[in-house]
Amino acid sequence: MGVAHGVGWLVRAVGRRAADARELDPEHRRDGAGLLVLALALLTAAAVWFRAGGPFGDYIAQLTRLLIGSIAVTLPILLLISAIRLMRARDEEPRPGRGMVGWTALFVGTAGLLHVAASEPTDLHGMQSAGGLLGRAAGGLLAGAVTAWVAVPLLLMLSAFGLLVVTSTPINRIPQRLAQLRDLALGRTAEESEAEEAEEALDDEEVEPEPAPVRRRRPSRRRQATFAEEPDDEPHDEEPEEAEEAPPPRARKVSRKPQTPPEHSPLPSRAEQLTLTDGGGYKLPPPHLLAVGDTPKARSKANDEMISALQGVFEQFDVDAAVTGFTRGPTVTRYEVELGPGVKVERITQLSRNVAYAVKSPDVRIISPIPGKSAVGVEIPNVDRETVALGDVLRSRVATGDHHPLVAALGKDIEGGYVVANLAKMPHILIAGATGAGKSSCLNSLLVSLLTRSTPDEVRLLLVDPKRVELTSYEGVPHLVTPIVTNPKKAADALDWVVREMDMRYDDLAASGVRHIDDYNKKVRAGQIKPPPGSERVIRPYPYLLVVVDELADLMMVAPRDVEDAVVRITQLARAAGIHLVLATQRPSVDVVTGLIKANVPSRLAFATSSLADSRVILDQPGAEKLIGRGDGLFLPMGASKPIRIQGAWVTESEIQDVVRFCKDQREPEFRPDVLTPVQEKKKVDEDIGDDLDLLVQAIELVVTSQFGSTSMLQRKLRVGFAKAGRLMDLMETRGIVGPSEGSKAREVLIKPDELGGVMAELRGAAAG
Repeated sequence: MGVAHGVGWLVRAVGRRAADARELDPEHRRDGAGLLVLALALLTAAAVWFRAGGPFGDYIAQLTRLLIGSIAVTLPILLLISAIRLMRARDEEPRPGRGMVGWTALFVGTAGLLHVAASEPTDLHGMQSAGGLLGRAAGGLLAGAVTAWVAVPLLLMLSAFGLLVVTSTPINRIPQRLAQLRDLALGRTAEESEAEEAEEALDDEEVEPEPAPVRRRRPSRRRQATFAEEPDDEPHDEEPEEAEEAPPPRARKVSRKPQTPPEHSPLPSRAEQLTLTDGGGYKLPPPHLLAVGDTPKARSKANDEMISALQGVFEQFDVDAAVTGFTRGPTVTRYEVELGPGVKVERITQLSRNVAYAVKSPDVRIISPIPGKSAVGVEIPNVDRETVALGDVLRSRVATGDHHPLVAALGKDIEGGYVVANLAKMPHILIAGATGAGKSSCLNSLLVSLLTRSTPDEVRLLLVDPKRVELTSYEGVPHLVTPIVTNPKKAADALDWVVREMDMRYDDLAASGVRHIDDYNKKVRAGQIKPPPGSERVIRPYPYLLVVVDELADLMMVAPRDVEDAVVRITQLARAAGIHLVLATQRPSVDVVTGLIKANVPSRLAFATSSLADSRVILDQPGAEKLIGRGDGLFLPMGASKPIRIQGAWVTESEIQDVVRFCKDQREPEFRPDVLTPVQEKKKVDEDIGDDLDLLVQAIELVVTSQFGSTSMLQRKLRVGFAKAGRLMDLMETRGIVGPSEGSKAREVLIKPDELGGVMAELRGAAAG
């Protein structure tokens, strides 16, 4: 019994250690497997090549030669390649099924060919020099059944199939792989090869004599413009005017499994950061201050699993549809689903919950159809999402190709392309989303983009931060016109200053006979605009003025009427004056984003919202409630009918500090002293009041204490006629005591009873003055 218990304890201990070993990190397990295969490669090389493996090595060499014959010579090389692939860090998981099928077909075909080529030996030594037992089983049996003349082509086809499977090369892509091998041997890049092929095609087009058809027609201008950029295998001429009408294509049934795996769209390339030369010696921050992001993935194992899951849903519900492609973004992948003939699009949209259940994600969004394609889009979040670095977006070609100082980086779209926005063309934008959805990160990306691309002479900033924590990193940059505004009451005064600045700019535009600030600046730089005689004013170009309000809800709580009036007036008129607004809020409700504000802010950027109603407030359509947060957003620029799904760019706090420090070290900010100073209006009684000052005072007391602004109430209480009561009500409206008339309803009282004393003192002081 003691021996039995001891043996049982030992077996259980070994089992527990084996279970613990299975919990090792996948990287360590892969390294261990790679080292094991490398050891086998060294042992096999010593035994097969040099016969220096000792007794065990000799046994290994004889066994491998007996099994696969002369192919044993290549076995150490194959094992070494497998070891390197196992130990290399890769983005995609290996596919053992494909490797097993490919290598089996390649070994069986090659061994069979070696056996037939060696005249089908039957002795042990002859089989070891040919294809071994594997060759005799494949080539010998096949040659005995159909003769060697038929067996050799079949074995060649089997070997070629194995080689294509191992290298992941479909038959239709063999020319492309051969071209890649040629470029690799010659040391050329793909771009150089394409350019050379384009030149050869263009030369062939010029040298080849043009045939003499019955009726000639010159190629279209568009064809001539794009021919050198997109060379075809043979030139395409336009069809004659009397061409026969082609028969309509026959409807085909969409296969449930695509013939080739769907491919990802090409990834954009990078370029150097834009450099501006003007700015009075001011230098833009260098590109190395912004870090480089992760290398984007074109495909991963998760994409293949999602495609299989979608195909399974279509098969379970008997829907004739197939996943024919996909575009992988940093956060979300859009799978393209094509429908068979006679299948309604609603069959796919009705399966949204089933698709979400199959892919194990509640944030599935279905687009029907994808803009520009005859396919339904199924957007599924990536389990291995990527971070979009702001530096990569600013170094992209789409950003460096536009030299406008108000171009800001937004992020990447769902196809992996970089997305930037020109704030001057928006001309105003509303950014909204729930807490933690990415609104603050988006504002940081916008501001850092402007600091890295524009000088203080080109763009000035007015930052309003009632929360006092989001924009404090930018305090002291030379682009500011005033210190960051944190007091909501002062923010209303700052917006009033923007209105006054806008009016002053419009006066200069009208006096100069131009319609836009860019035209005015061109005339100023050309010396065509001079100050009037006797004036001490110095005419200078106007910089763009960008007003960023981080939390609109706080301003609307303190001074809703003043803020709304200023925002509406700015958004209606400020575009030509070079003044643009960025409004951000985390509470996108109708009392914050009013109808007037929405009507005059045409561009929207929505991050994840908590409800469908909030999405409708921001975008006037659903969709934001399906976003997954952390920078996942819907961008709806002015004039677009459908929003673009983007992943917002990310910039770290250290990067922001480095950029701000670089800007502050070059120049001190030049603040405008009149930004936060309210306009002091003259305190005097209107001439229309006349002798009715006492009646006006009594009317104000009645309306404010009762909080009921009714003309009929003034008639009864003051015993005056309708005309007198109406005029008193109009005088109170001009002083902001009551709101405008709303028909038969009572007017809104804007002054609280505790503010009555100040209003009376102000009115009597104005009367005394």
